[in-house]
Amino acid sequence: MGRQYGRVQHTSPDPVDLLKIAVDIARRAADTASRMRAEAVSADIGTKSTDTDVVTAADRAVERQVAEELRALRPGDALLGEEYGSTEAAGDAAVRWIVDPIDGTVNYLYGLPQYAVSLAAEVNGVVVAGVVRNAATGDEWTATLGGGAFHDGRPVRGSRQTVLGQALIGTGFGYDAARRVHQAAVLSGLLPHVRDIRRWGAASLDLCFAAEGLIDAYYEKGLNPWDHAAGGLVAREAGLTVAGLAGAEPGLPMVIAAPPALFGPLHDRLVALDASGGA
Repeated sequence: MGRQYGRVQHTSPDPVDLLKIAVDIARRAADTASRMRAEAVSADIGTKSTDTDVVTAADRAVERQVAEELRALRPGDALLGEEYGSTEAAGDAAVRWIVDPIDGTVNYLYGLPQYAVSLAAEVNGVVVAGVVRNAATGDEWTATLGGGAFHDGRPVRGSRQTVLGQALIGTGFGYDAARRVHQAAVLSGLLPHVRDIRRWGAASLDLCFAAEGLIDAYYEKGLNPWDHAAGGLVAREAGLTVAGLAGAEPGLPMVIAAPPALFGPLHDRLVALDASGGA
């Protein structure tokens, strides 16, 4: 099941306190990712296969760093990460951290400036705090449940666009060839009904771009919790509806983030195109 972004009664721990931890850790993690890429480049590692190995090493190193810092600060909490999977909570701890150490690893490999550390805190199954930090640029988006969304401390709100035909839509594609065939067909069916399409290759950043109206809406199939936990909260707190299809929670079958006026038309078009189907 996808992550929930609904309201929750605030008890201890305070989401603001969790966000502070997340921000501090994400900043250091982003520095590590940037440093490892710079060191690999300065070492004249030039072949694609070798660079791929470096990216894998960086992903794992950053996630280990995040895990170690969280363990030192909050040893009883659970952790879900892209590289090492899930670690269980000690005792009855209700907090689970969800981390994507480098979201946008292909961008990281090629030196494109859209790759991010994404870290969210989930309490009793509800995401209550999250940070997405672009490791290439230092841009940082944060949110707490009920506390709004921010880009470098500045409040953000989603697009005011109300007409799907005038909407700039972000999306992404999986790496499985069969899935891409289906996603291409969906895109082909959607494109005549929107202003245009953008694809940056990092779901957490896509969600943050939608949160501040750099794009009007976003959709993608195949996102794991670490792809959308923090960015989904940022988008929701910026006033967007974040959900799956037909009343489902956002998750692997589909994540849509759109202002309320655009959500229905985009949702219905994606249903008609069987966007959650295929491989």
